[in-house]
Amino acid sequence: MNKTFEKLAPWLFVVVLFAVWEAACRLLAVPTVILPAPSVIFGAFQRFWGPIVSNSFVTLWTTMAGFGLSVAFGLFLGLVVGWSRAIYRGFYPVMIGFNSIPKVAVVPILVMWFGIGEVPAILTAFLISFFPIVVNVATGLATIEPELEDVLRALGASKLDVMRKVGIPRSMPYFFGSLKVAITLAFVGTVVSETVAANSGIGFLMSQAGANFQMPLVFAGLIALAFEGIIMYAATAWLEQRMTGWAFRSQGSAGN
Repeated sequence: MNKTFEKLAPWLFVVVLFAVWEAACRLLAVPTVILPAPSVIFGAFQRFWGPIVSNSFVTLWTTMAGFGLSVAFGLFLGLVVGWSRAIYRGFYPVMIGFNSIPKVAVVPILVMWFGIGEVPAILTAFLISFFPIVVNVATGLATIEPELEDVLRALGASKLDVMRKVGIPRSMPYFFGSLKVAITLAFVGTVVSETVAANSGIGFLMSQAGANFQMPLVFAGLIALAFEGIIMYAATAWLEQRMTGWAFRSQGSAGN
């Protein structure tokens, strides 16, 4: 019974949320231009179904392209940074400084370099999502116990052997955990770029709808983005469970 309720709980919460939202808009007579009711938003879905779907696919593929770049680059850079504590301490402040730069400020530069279109959106998704991957992989490698490393070295293991046999497997839960953060950030980066300078995508659609005061369409775009984000988050969580199930099993056994 409890497991069934746990599976249904997210859906029940969404239904209750939309019901309260609908009731509040109707009872308080909230203007549609301020906050449209869910029924009005779903009406916008039916009316603008074609543009929403086509622009959603544009946003999805640009996000996945940027996310793929962030995974490849973040994993490589994380391995490099985590290889040595000296590199970790020297390079980490640089990464923090770069990540502190608002990516919306970088979009105009990317537009100047690559023009208006999907390339700035891909690069913005990459720039905003690779940092968690680098940090988590580097942390997983840099936090190997010195005693364990000393024992392995005494047994004749090289630095590469320590990293391959202990460091990389140890950092995998960190890596897959960071993917769930990175995929949501990638959507943020894509939409920011599409809102500033693009001719397609959900961000572009929402920007155009907002300029025309079509608030139901704006909220429909937000819900479409939320749906895509949930699907991709669930996919990365499933991949994490498949690839690092041993970590979850060990946690469960420790808890018992």
